[in-house]
Amino acid sequence: MPVGRAFLDVSDVADSSGSFDESVEPVETDEEVRERAEATLLRKLRSRSLSLAEARTVLRGVEGADEIVIEEAIEHFVDLGYLDDAAFADQLVMSAVERRGEGRRAVAETLRKRGIPRDVADAALEALPDDDAERALEFARSKARSVGGKDDEASLRRLAGQLARRGYPSSVALTAARTALREVGIGAGRSRPGPRPMPGVRFSPDE
Repeated sequence: MPVGRAFLDVSDVADSSGSFDESVEPVETDEEVRERAEATLLRKLRSRSLSLAEARTVLRGVEGADEIVIEEAIEHFVDLGYLDDAAFADQLVMSAVERRGEGRRAVAETLRKRGIPRDVADAALEALPDDDAERALEFARSKARSVGGKDDEASLRRLAGQLARRGYPSSVALTAARTALREVGIGAGRSRPGPRPMPGVRFSPDE
């Protein structure tokens, strides 16, 4: 009595010689792709914190991960607290200000490069005290002796340049540099000596 095929016929996976085709690979399910994508993202997060934008970039590099899988993984990691743009923005601001002594402009650029949304970045910057001048002076004091040399103007330019590269406005950078150099005895701006009396010529108080 004939019966329907309740199992896979070997002819479906065998070649003409009767041997099995080992090139046939099992197809991953959507769940397996998502698990692999999440494992990839987790490994990345163990080495460094990421913004949501950066996490999406990582997931797009996972073979087989489409936008649905990516967004499901993102949502899962947000729920777990592994991804949080607001908290990450605060972390970046603190690191830039306290560890690297950067100004507000440089901090804003760091947030942009790390993919923090504009509104989240603005909120983090608004919480930053308006103390660029104080932080610029603190940084300048830490570098003042190392930039000092015979030419006071050159010392001023070097120190002000370091401050500018850390995102401080030029006026703030120059003021902080001058103050810090003056405090260590470097008279910035006085590198050119005034005229000296001619040899052999004496001046009396009445002249």
